[in-house]
Amino acid sequence: MSSHAFRHTCRSWLEAVKTPIAVQQKMMRHTDIHTTMNIYGDVVTDEMSTAGLRVAELAFQTNGAHTERETS
Repeated sequence: MSSHAFRHTCRSWLEAVKTPIAVQQKMMRHTDIHTTMNIYGDVVTDEMSTAGLRVAELAFQTNGAHTERETS
């Protein structure tokens, strides 16, 4: 993972624990709060995470077709 990707993750975690935006700005060392809000502002919410998991469950359903491992 690149350091840039980690910064986005860090911002998401800060938002998830309800850290005030001014504190996030200072922790990320941004001189302009708009950088924190606009560039790093696309955070994943619990609702988005839940929706993604539900879609993945639909996509990877076996629809009743089960495969068994062969035993030797």
